[in-house]
Amino acid sequence: MKLEILQVPDCPNVSVLEERIREAIGSELVEVDIVHRVLDTASDAAAAGMTGSPTLLVDGKDPFAVPGQAPSVSCRLYRSEIGAVSGAPSVVALRGALHSADSSTTSGSTPGVAVDCCAPASGESSAAAVLGAWRAAAQPTDPSERAVHHAILLGFASSGQAPAAADLAAVAAKHDASVAQVLERLHTADVIRLSRSGNVESAYPFSAAPTPHRVRIATGAQVYAMCAIDALGIAAMLDTDVAIESVDPSTGEPITVTIRDAIVAAQPPTTVVFVGAQATPGPSADTCCSYLNFFGDRPTAQNWADAHPQVGGIILDLADAQLLGTRIFGNQLRA
Repeated sequence: MKLEILQVPDCPNVSVLEERIREAIGSELVEVDIVHRVLDTASDAAAAGMTGSPTLLVDGKDPFAVPGQAPSVSCRLYRSEIGAVSGAPSVVALRGALHSADSSTTSGSTPGVAVDCCAPASGESSAAAVLGAWRAAAQPTDPSERAVHHAILLGFASSGQAPAAADLAAVAAKHDASVAQVLERLHTADVIRLSRSGNVESAYPFSAAPTPHRVRIATGAQVYAMCAIDALGIAAMLDTDVAIESVDPSTGEPITVTIRDAIVAAQPPTTVVFVGAQATPGPSADTCCSYLNFFGDRPTAQNWADAHPQVGGIILDLADAQLLGTRIFGNQLRA
């Protein structure tokens, strides 16, 4: 993978970008070649495709390109997944872009895209692909973050709620880390969501508050899932059977989904899943989860999509939706 940083002389944000690239790559076995091109005229910027300094090209393409953005030698600003503005892409966004580029190199899939949560892109399965890339990218690599994250997930699985603060503090202490700082980093990376008081509100796939997707875990508790895909991914994450109770957001009719021995079934049998998002910045809890729902059949889902043109997405058969959930969450506790 070739990374090219286009910059003006002495750009102060280049070092920030380089550090975030290193953090995004982490321990991944990815061969990366980074080169710099210093440009100081508008004509040079236009020829190279620099829309502000720094601009990152991944295998010759700008994964963070904004339609209509003109070539420039001014400072470039990037909006993060939580809406913050910075002089370089966030670590989470970089992980998503590099993951997509690496996948396209090895498997011939769609080239890397800028991952702004699960904002819809073009292509038949783009919403599902970007959701998968986003959730895959938003995984902790630091040992203390990973340990606390796993403790939160296992707490939800066994009791339906996040562990007590004292229990999480004990986990963090084993890594000589501050639990408050670890939780804040996980929140910033959109691995979990915290309330204003610092309590864990959600940890994908689980929600501490009631949602339309209630999941009964065969080996644990009754929990709420953040969305339909998250509900379908719980079985693979915990390697157990689950029963999901949801509702069609259009008709209000109940929908029951079971996963037994990794085989999914539903009532009604025509159940599908709409996977979509609004193209706005923010964590997936805010921009995606409300638009990842079960529908009783494909025509009903299509009617809902037609009535909400601001929400881009696709309709997946139940088996394909289960595969997506498995791909996102299947290795969550094994990482």
